[in-house]
Amino acid sequence: MSPEPVETLAATAVGREAAPRGGVARSSRRVMNLSHVLRQAARRFPNEIGFVDGARTVTWGEMEARVDAMAAELAHRGVGKGDRILVQSKNCLEMFESMFAAFRIGAVWVPTNFRQTPGEVAYLASASGAALMICHADFPEHVPAVLAEAPTVTAVIAIGAADFGPDYADLVAARLGEKAKVADVEHDDPCWFFFTSGTTGRPKAAVLTHGQMAFVITNHLCDLMPGTTQADASLVVAPLSHGAGVHQLVQVARAVKTVLLPSEKFDPAEAWRLVEQWRVTNMFTVPTITKLLAEHPSVNTYDHSSLRYVIYAGAPMYREDQKRALKALGKVLVQYFGLGEVTGNITVLPPALHDPEDGPSVKLGTCGFERTGIQVQIQNDMGEEVQPFETGEICVCGPAVFAGYYDNPEANAKAFRDGWFRTGDLGHMDSEGFVYITGRASDMYISGGSNVYPREVEEKVLTHPAVAEVAILGVPDPMWGEVGVAVCVLREGASLAEDELIAFLDGKVARYKMPRRVHFWDALPKSAYGKITKKMVREALAERGLLEMPPATRSA
Repeated sequence: MSPEPVETLAATAVGREAAPRGGVARSSRRVMNLSHVLRQAARRFPNEIGFVDGARTVTWGEMEARVDAMAAELAHRGVGKGDRILVQSKNCLEMFESMFAAFRIGAVWVPTNFRQTPGEVAYLASASGAALMICHADFPEHVPAVLAEAPTVTAVIAIGAADFGPDYADLVAARLGEKAKVADVEHDDPCWFFFTSGTTGRPKAAVLTHGQMAFVITNHLCDLMPGTTQADASLVVAPLSHGAGVHQLVQVARAVKTVLLPSEKFDPAEAWRLVEQWRVTNMFTVPTITKLLAEHPSVNTYDHSSLRYVIYAGAPMYREDQKRALKALGKVLVQYFGLGEVTGNITVLPPALHDPEDGPSVKLGTCGFERTGIQVQIQNDMGEEVQPFETGEICVCGPAVFAGYYDNPEANAKAFRDGWFRTGDLGHMDSEGFVYITGRASDMYISGGSNVYPREVEEKVLTHPAVAEVAILGVPDPMWGEVGVAVCVLREGASLAEDELIAFLDGKVARYKMPRRVHFWDALPKSAYGKITKKMVREALAERGLLEMPPATRSA
């Protein structure tokens, strides 16, 4: 349907050889079509609940039939292997099913974050060359924007009753009982365009493939949730378009029921109620959501003893927040470090290594050790491996690394060096192989000729009992080049003055690392995924006219 089908990117994007060495001829690398994990669950547990959305429950057998029906409808419309399907939807059954329907016919799933504006979604449609759009009825303004900017989109399907296209439910009902032909796929055939968040520019489409994602599923089950079975249940507390979608795909591979929150607005009390009701055993979060869950009064109202794995990723968790969460939830925290380009597979810190108390055996600040089958290397600017404890860029290789950015050779050239994917994160590795993230390379600033890594100072700020959240950025200064500015959110009922916090930090960090200004806000800006991003904090500072240092601080 799409005029320009996606080509295999593995060889061209990252310089891999198209043919194997050693004289062994191989015409293809046939792999399982990822939609087969749903068929496996339906075969083994057809009458068990696979999906929960409020009062609505769907069995594995019902979901398999519905996905087959939608896949048959898409094929009838001429959508086939390599075509891109853009999906603009909040979390719901139909959105989740659309992933498997796309995979089944060999198409590429292109989910957006539902909070993105019509113009932002239109850009994703154009950049991906989408052939068809599936849009939730709650977002009618996104459809004309997409159709205006992306001429490749020739049809729209609505989730719910809408004027812009036929209802997904009606199309499924009309084809129930039809069996869609499962597309044959090879290892490097694309299945998912995972758009980056665009914190340093316009979003880029990371190409995830059937073979790569099969490894990711296996790796997640091995390293993050060992022992997971169909008796488990998983709560979704983040958009399925990104990391949470990967996590739920993994759940399907073990027939674990997926439980949705009833509203897109995060409600900790409702989350804990569902944990108790469905005996939830795992959930995927980001540090800010984990913090909200652990510190909300409702954590003591509902029974959460069923939880075995509260997995957090997207950013390192500050130590003080870790301690509070461990005391509230027990030793159930699992941290992993991994960008979308490596689909979460870089390091893991399992529950046994999360300790609620500091001590000589606790590795403070680590994001864990290398994931199974993955190699991490800390490199200098020349691409050379540095010594233990020496700071450099965190680079990674292994089967979880994506094929490359779609239609973006310049970005691919920057992202890879000698076969290593460059994460853009700075850090070091100790002699035992534990990795420590210092921060994004773009977060570091230079004050008086010395490098300052804000995360180190942020950890110290959060040891003050009045501070709930903090972000520190480097801003221009005519005398020192750059100086630090801290933006803090205080705990409810707490009070703190700028000079009091500066005095608190005195002796805890070197003077050149001390923030020169401290601002107290009611809240820090967060991305659509609940993460605090320095780009958004900087934009907020600029809007408030706080990027210029007052004369009184410039000679400090």
